Amino acid sequence: MPHSHHHLLICGNGYLGQAIAERAANRSYEVSTCSLSGGNGSHTCDLGSKESVDMLASMIDPPDAIVHCASSGKGGPPAYERVYRDGIRHLRSAFPEALILFTSSSSVYGQTDGSIVSEDSPAEPDRETGRILLESENLTTTAKGIVCRLSGIYGPERSVLLKKFLHGEAVIEEDGRRYINQIHRDDAADAILHLIDLGLDSDPGISVAGEIFNLTDTRPLRQREVYEAMADHFHLPLPPTGPRDENRKRGWTHKQVSNEKLRALGWAPQFPSFLEAFPSIAATLD
Repeated sequence: MPHSHHHLLICGNGYLGQAIAERAANRSYEVSTCSLSGGNGSHTCDLGSKESVDMLASMIDPPDAIVHCASSGKGGPPAYERVYRDGIRHLRSAFPEALILFTSSSSVYGQTDGSIVSEDSPAEPDRETGRILLESENLTTTAKGIVCRLSGIYGPERSVLLKKFLHGEAVIEEDGRRYINQIHRDDAADAILHLIDLGLDSDPGISVAGEIFNLTDTRPLRQREVYEAMADHFHLPLPPTGPRDENRKRGWTHKQVSNEKLRALGWAPQFPSFLEAFPSIAATLD
């Protein structure tokens, strides 16, 4: 009997989902993908609709593992409830045997004091959307799934910081001491598959079921440090200073998110920090 390959269902076929799918296929996973719009070879599925998820379940072989990395689009709390909280509920009900990995956000940590934040630190988000993420995390870990709290994703063709800097729109907030936590898309995809591998592996010594992991690079950077490195590399002036942006989509926080728990399981980022990556990404931005 040939070794049966694990079947992975990826819900959300966007920037991160496509990178996970590509890597999983290269590692002999059987991969199915679904997204709200279908397209790119994906099944069409609205995670917020039980009927739609049940329909998907009737169309594919039962997955061994599911990665929920769908985006809430531009919506506020109602979209978060639909895609994340209801989505996890519907996936659990339609695929009761599957290991579920939910990609949450490190924005659930509301710390503003520059402290180091681990998975044991309090997660007390100041926004309704963050509270819905916590509820969705809880549904996942209760089902013995895995939660990944991702910091800001950047990578080929995508970097908010770099774009702002190169377009002259960047502002150093106050004295620029605020920490910025990020992760390269490829490192995030590798980490997620590393956890899925461990979750499906029968090694009793390592259990990732029901656990939460921060997915972030190894060195948080102060905002000023990032812009100084870019100014130096591109021979451009430093951005002006200004007040802090309290209306950031992910909330205004100042913290150093730690990836030690995940690194202890044998994963290490290819890009320890944004400073190693930004020169090569600049070439991919339009």
